Amino acid sequence: MAEEAHVLVLDIFNRFDLEIKAGRSGIKNKITVSDIKRPGIELAGFWEHFYPERINLIGTTELSFLRGLDENVFIERIDEYVSYDPVCIIVARGEEIPKYLLKRAEDKGIPILSTKITTTRFSSMLLNYLEEKLAPLTVIHGVLVDIYGIGVLIKGESGIGKSETAIELVKRGHRLVADDIIEIKKIGELRLSGSAPENARYFLEMRGIGIINVKTLFGAGAVKHDSPINLAVRLEKWVEGYDYERLGLDDHKTEIMGLEIDEIVIPVKPGRNLALVLEVAAMNYRMKTMGYNAAVDFTENIMKK
Repeated sequence: MAEEAHVLVLDIFNRFDLEIKAGRSGIKNKITVSDIKRPGIELAGFWEHFYPERINLIGTTELSFLRGLDENVFIERIDEYVSYDPVCIIVARGEEIPKYLLKRAEDKGIPILSTKITTTRFSSMLLNYLEEKLAPLTVIHGVLVDIYGIGVLIKGESGIGKSETAIELVKRGHRLVADDIIEIKKIGELRLSGSAPENARYFLEMRGIGIINVKTLFGAGAVKHDSPINLAVRLEKWVEGYDYERLGLDDHKTEIMGLEIDEIVIPVKPGRNLALVLEVAAMNYRMKTMGYNAAVDFTENIMKK
């Protein structure tokens, strides 16, 4: 069974160059959720929906509230706070941390880190980092290529020509992301990102030749570590008499990890320049995202005539 995705408090410490104030023994605590908690209402005494597995972010507001409490109430709230064993506490703006909180965190092994960045800004940075690192992941077969900044996922049955098309695209100045095995992460609720497994990164299989290293052969500019997945292209053998899309008025979608992305079907037959077709598909997709649809424009021109 695969281990649950996680990052360590140590990873956060290193990534954002934080200062550790207490609880160094908990620096290898595992963080498994991307949500962040600002424990304002909890410090006011309401603990019903407190989730200690979330990183706790404390700013000026929370500390001002704590400093205004009666000493006995303050001690009671801190004791209850640390009793839940929050995975990590980060204090923003370089604020001075109450000594009693530092002492109790040290006793319990709860890491308290400090940053000089403002609370809102750091919250945004941390959330983006955690969503990327802890994003749900799936593995699919295909080829992922960056064409004019558009992440194009090439699908199709074995031997249809996916890898050969990718190499031709690389020769035309585009970048290979992954061949054969693609690890796809769902980042947030609206974005898919694809990359190659670390042990297969930049390698590509060509039948009759074998495994090649695209980075070694074509240079660092021919590869890319990861890419958003914007468009899916399914290659399939040309069937004579089949009514393939001619105008492009109908939008087709494919679903990956609960998200729908645009998909087009490209029929394959000898002599067809697939790399050129995919370049045009990527450029046409970009024009659609900018609000221009050539098929609709063409149809409207015909209707006007």
